[in-house]
Amino acid sequence: MSELWCARNIDTLFSATQIQERVRELGRQITQDHAGRELVVVCVLRGAFVFMADLVRSIDLPITCEFIGISSYGNDTESSGVVRVTHDLAHSIEGKDVLVIEDIIDTGLSIDYLLRNLRLRGPRSVRTCSLLDKQGRRQVNCPVDYVGFTIPDHFVVGYGLDVAQKFRNLPFIGIYHA
Repeated sequence: MSELWCARNIDTLFSATQIQERVRELGRQITQDHAGRELVVVCVLRGAFVFMADLVRSIDLPITCEFIGISSYGNDTESSGVVRVTHDLAHSIEGKDVLVIEDIIDTGLSIDYLLRNLRLRGPRSVRTCSLLDKQGRRQVNCPVDYVGFTIPDHFVVGYGLDVAQKFRNLPFIGIYHA
């Protein structure tokens, strides 16, 4: 499989093994930090679905799962800066402890918009967990409670992340060279 992906201009940044080890560590930390509480896990579609599926199996707490879709990329490799909701939560989060699961935090515009939106719904608490944090491109100061990996300014694909809806199925995270 590696040869096929290399031919498509993708260089491995984090292996499947590295990702799984880090996801387990995050799950243990989230479990410890939320001990004795029920957690509503909000997956940001579409990129975070693979990460969320693995992460929730590493969290030893009662949880419910919600999904929200936001977009600022379309089919481009650069954010448009305009955030829009493409799919909303199915249930209320009022009075609940919420953990937002994101695939990557880049400029911070999307997560800032989403957190402001969710806080208006009256949750008891809102925390964030991002698989990847690209701090070098940050335009908005947004604290991230749990980070899988901090990465340099590269466009990455795999493990749920895509370019024009492709490469989400890669078991690793790679740097995409257009």
